[in-house]
Amino acid sequence: MNDLTFIPAVSMAEQIRKKKISPVELVNAHLAQIERLNSKLNAFVQVDAERARQSAKDAESSVMNHEPLRPLHGVPISIKSSMSVAGLRCEAGTRLRAGFLARRDAPLVTRLKAAGAILLGTTNAPELLMAWETDNLLYGRTNSPWGLERTPGGSSGGEAAAIAAGMSAGGVGSDGGGSIRVPAHFSGICGLKPTPGRIPSTGHFPVSAGPFASIGVVGPMARTVADLKIIFEAMQGPDVGDTNAAPVPLRWPSEDETREVRVGYFEDDGRTPVTAETRATVRTAAEALRSAGFQVDLFRPEGLEEARQLWWKYFVVAGGMLIKPMFKGRESDLSPILRQFLEWSAAEPALTAETLLDAWIRRDILRAPFLAQMEQYPILLCPAAAIPAFRHGERSWQIGDKTVHYLDAWSYTEFFNLLGNPAAVVPVGSSSEGLPIGVQIVGQPWQEEQVLSVAAALEKECGAWRVPPLAWKMS
Repeated sequence: MNDLTFIPAVSMAEQIRKKKISPVELVNAHLAQIERLNSKLNAFVQVDAERARQSAKDAESSVMNHEPLRPLHGVPISIKSSMSVAGLRCEAGTRLRAGFLARRDAPLVTRLKAAGAILLGTTNAPELLMAWETDNLLYGRTNSPWGLERTPGGSSGGEAAAIAAGMSAGGVGSDGGGSIRVPAHFSGICGLKPTPGRIPSTGHFPVSAGPFASIGVVGPMARTVADLKIIFEAMQGPDVGDTNAAPVPLRWPSEDETREVRVGYFEDDGRTPVTAETRATVRTAAEALRSAGFQVDLFRPEGLEEARQLWWKYFVVAGGMLIKPMFKGRESDLSPILRQFLEWSAAEPALTAETLLDAWIRRDILRAPFLAQMEQYPILLCPAAAIPAFRHGERSWQIGDKTVHYLDAWSYTEFFNLLGNPAAVVPVGSSSEGLPIGVQIVGQPWQEEQVLSVAAALEKECGAWRVPPLAWKMS
């Protein structure tokens, strides 16, 4: 194991500025880590080693020539394979797009490069991103560095596995129902789902439009909150290609301002039970923030169950209706995971113009009183999922006297896609098997800086990032 690949991205950039390490050395260390681990983890689907090495040489030349250096100067990152990166495959895990090469960089990729980041390659995702387990017929299954028999989650599972295993210092995922936050929770890293429009989804496939534009986003993933912050800063800002874009100024609160924020926490949603260790981890996080000077109260907002039901209509039912016709005559190209998703979708009554409009209106009617509750508690603390990382193919789990099914276990993230809240995940606890357990920090719309500031305070008190065992055991 090369220790260089596990230092925080912020520290990498600082050490490059101080000439303690070189961008070439750093990129080569990450490429060596990919060479060592990717055959087992299958996190990367395409590694752009030649361009990464050339970018590192250019970055090193800037250092030696005393040119102004950028915030992420020389830091090696990765991008989920659903984002456009010029010259690289943007297939979103489906045979329908096999071999598709992006012609231009997505705006967020352009911004990251402008901030000095060096792109190593793109990472695996389930077919059309419609799963919480990463597997497809193009590249196969991605395994967790916490155990090859387990999943790093989905749909940003390749990204999470790469970052957790030190193959990337950080990167970009996307999230329509927990696809950043669940993999972060499963893999023991940090992730941020922003407010729709805060980071442009322009260049993402599937395209963020219609109902999906109000629930689907792109966001940063990294091993520390400080790294999330610096990547978020580089990517955020409006773009004309994002229908939700708004000119929100960047503003980081002071420590005193952050501690004035009231925090409400809940250990379960009243419908889907969580493991005892998950419950204890949320309680630990609440106590840690209280010890750090926050006012923290037990509080579960009203409207969560209706939010779950409406999210189901947006994502599962509408998603299935849109995807099924794409495979007409090419049914053999459907991956088993997406086929199963389409079966779940088809079991529901198809949406009509009237029922979709009704769901849209109900969402807005629900959102206003929900956000009014958050005036009292601008930050919510809760589980990221009902369980830690599961074994490949599992679809139900026994928690106490109740069976929790696959599509119910992730409701804790789905609420906030439907409602449009920014939310971050920070690793805090672990299961009896040593698997990481993250806690979700939810904020008011457009308040990403507040969410990340509270996340940083929580990380300082009880952050639990660890090097996954397989990252140093595998040869």
